[in-house]
Amino acid sequence: MEQTKELLQAQTHVYHHIHGNAISMFLKCAVELGIPDAIHAHGQPLPFSRLVSSLAIPPSKAPSLRRLLRLLTHTGFFTIHPDLDSSGEDAYSLTPSSQLLLKSSPTSLASFVVGILDSSILSPFQLLSAWYRSEHPATAAEMARGMPIWDWARANPHFNLLFNEAMASDTSVVAKVLVTDCKAAFHGLRSLVDVGGGNGMFAMGIAEAFPHIKCTVYDLPHVVATMPESPVVEAVGGDMFERIPPADAVFLKLILHTLTDEQCVKILRLCKEAIPKREEGGKVLIVDVVLNSDQQDYMVTESQLVWDLVMLQATGGKEREEHEWKKVFTEAGFVDYRVTPLGARSLIEVFP
Repeated sequence: MEQTKELLQAQTHVYHHIHGNAISMFLKCAVELGIPDAIHAHGQPLPFSRLVSSLAIPPSKAPSLRRLLRLLTHTGFFTIHPDLDSSGEDAYSLTPSSQLLLKSSPTSLASFVVGILDSSILSPFQLLSAWYRSEHPATAAEMARGMPIWDWARANPHFNLLFNEAMASDTSVVAKVLVTDCKAAFHGLRSLVDVGGGNGMFAMGIAEAFPHIKCTVYDLPHVVATMPESPVVEAVGGDMFERIPPADAVFLKLILHTLTDEQCVKILRLCKEAIPKREEGGKVLIVDVVLNSDQQDYMVTESQLVWDLVMLQATGGKEREEHEWKKVFTEAGFVDYRVTPLGARSLIEVFP
């Protein structure tokens, strides 16, 4: 009996991870249908029949929608209220997780969900086993597309737009956390350059929270070309491997984890040249993963380890433990750093 119980538990464990990809795609479906937005617009738990009509889906698909909601309720994205008004009809409300999927929210992750789960990004995962077996020196993504991801983005406007919207969506959450809980990191700064800043979401958030800080977005020319005009943020096109515009602080969000250690050292040396001495307020602000094997939160640890493998197949980069970060900082000529955990990521302040 114990042996068969263990066998069934093992089978369930395997099924759970096989179906993980399907859960992600059903979540993407819910975002694309606008389910969170429809519930939010109602202002209170939304009866199922009204949800169906608000989504403008055929009545024949109502039973299928109920099954989709059943799964996403189980996984924590919606709350069900059985027979809320004595009509015998279920109603649905949002959870903190689905509130992050509202397209109108300043901290929306809707574009991140849709972009990261797009087939153009997921297709290289089908080649992982072939990549491991081959002598191909590059990434699985390059093996699939015939070129590095950044060249692919430059040559494919659809992918470029999806990717930048996804990064901007993710940045909105980071920006809110930083300006709320990490204000001290920006104390005394007069200028900041956001390297790889995409459409300027973070820089605009900093400029709004700290009007005295002159903010600049520095990214590849084809990226800053899509950035909306802003009276408070300057857009500069260029290559971070060649130069970094001067500022009191350089901000790098999810940049270094896309790179090898050697590439990180090269960019950090350019950052060091761009900022003043520590006594004059110079620093590099990094938002990235700091792997922690002692982390007790299962979801945080799993998220970090998944990101590590995503970087491996996408860019050849990696997530780093603290001692690995310290080695990179030291080789680049920095003398001190400070780590502040932010969920699955951390704010790392690096000082010359």
